Amino acid sequence: MEARANLKYLRISPRKVKIVLDLIRGKDVQTAYAILLQTPKAASEPVLKLLKSAAANAENNHQMDPEKLYVSACYANPGPSSSASCPGPAAAYRINKRTSHVTIAVSER
Repeated sequence: MEARANLKYLRISPRKVKIVLDLIRGKDVQTAYAILLQTPKAASEPVLKLLKSAAANAENNHQMDPEKLYVSACYANPGPSSSASCPGPAAAYRINKRTSHVTIAVSER
């Protein structure tokens, strides 16, 4: 059994979030906490909150032992993009402001 936590409409590009998620995939929850606290990426703070939420879901909803938890799956999918325009030399340039939907699942070993 696994416990999940979802974060929708995170205002960071999925490409940037996946870099942080690759660091914690397959690690113990305590090790993942330590890695995320030391990672100087903007996505590490919301991913840390999401990991804490997934661990709390496992402990409270599924009665799993918090010492045996590990990150079994984590992924970031693209969400809706909003766009803005920036003035350029003959026409306006389009700037895509991307969002992502992040999911973290934890399981017992």
